[in-house]
Amino acid sequence: MQDSHQRIYAAIAAIPRGRVASYGAIAVRAGLPGRARLVGKLLGKTPADMPLPWHRVLRASGQIALPPGSRGFREQCRLLRAEGIEVHQGRVPLSRFGLDGNLDRQLWGML
Repeated sequence: MQDSHQRIYAAIAAIPRGRVASYGAIAVRAGLPGRARLVGKLLGKTPADMPLPWHRVLRASGQIALPPGSRGFREQCRLLRAEGIEVHQGRVPLSRFGLDGNLDRQLWGML
C-alpha cells in the first residue's frame, strides 16, 4: 500500500465518534491538500476487512455523497444518527459536528 493511501486511511480512522470530516479535510490531514477525489476513490475501494468509519466522511457542504435513497445512503444516515449526529435531508451541519467546526467553537464560541 502506498504511503499516501496509508495516511488517508489513518486520517479517516482518527475521526472521533460523533464527528465528521469532508473529503478535502481528510486530504489536508493526510498531507495531501487538493486530493479530495483521491480520498473518495480510496473509500470506494477500501478492503472489506479494514474497519474504517467511512460514514463520517462527507462532501464539503456536509452532504452525503451517495445517491439519496440508495442502500449506502440509508446505511450512512443510520450510522451517523447512531452516533448522535444530526442528518437532515442527507446533510450534516458541519458547524456542529465537523472537526473544523468543533475547533471554531472551541476558539471563538461559535455554535
